[in-house]
Amino acid sequence: MSGVDSAKPDLTLPQSVLFCCDHNAVRSPMAEGIMKKFYGTQCYIQSVGVKNDMEIDGFAIAVCAEIGVELSRHRSRSFDEMEDWGDDLSSFDLVLALSPASQRRALDLTRFYHLEVEYWPILDPTGLGEGREERLRSYRQTRDMIVDRLISRWGPPITETPT
Repeated sequence: MSGVDSAKPDLTLPQSVLFCCDHNAVRSPMAEGIMKKFYGTQCYIQSVGVKNDMEIDGFAIAVCAEIGVELSRHRSRSFDEMEDWGDDLSSFDLVLALSPASQRRALDLTRFYHLEVEYWPILDPTGLGEGREERLRSYRQTRDMIVDRLISRWGPPITETPT
C-alpha cells in the first residue's frame, strides 16, 4: 500500500507555536496551557491577544484545572507587547488564530515573514449560559474543542494526562 493516510495526524510538532485570540484571556491561554501539558518541552509555545485589556478568565482557569492544566499565573499579553517579553513573530513557525480578529491581525503582521497562519474556529464561551453550571459547560465545550484540534493535528499527548 502506498501513499499517505490523510486521516492520520501530522505527528511532527513545529519548533514554536503562537496561539492568538481577541484578549488573551480565555481561548489562547487555554490552548497554550493544554498544548504545554500535552506536548511538554517538545515545542516552544506562547499566546497573545489582539488586545491586552482583560485578565485571565476565572472560568477558563477552573475548566483547565479539571484536566490538570494550571492557568492562574497566566498574564495576558498582546501582539504589540511581544518584543517586551523577548519574542517577535519571526521566532515562531506557526501561528494558530482562534478568532477571526486575531487571524486578521496575524495575517497583517506576518505578511513580511515566511510564517504559517492557521485559523481554528474555536467557540468564544464568554457571555454564554445563564448560571454558573451553564457557563462552565460552555467553557468545557471550548476546552474540549481545543483538545480535539490539538490531538487531531499532532496526535495523542506525549505526557500523561490525569484521569
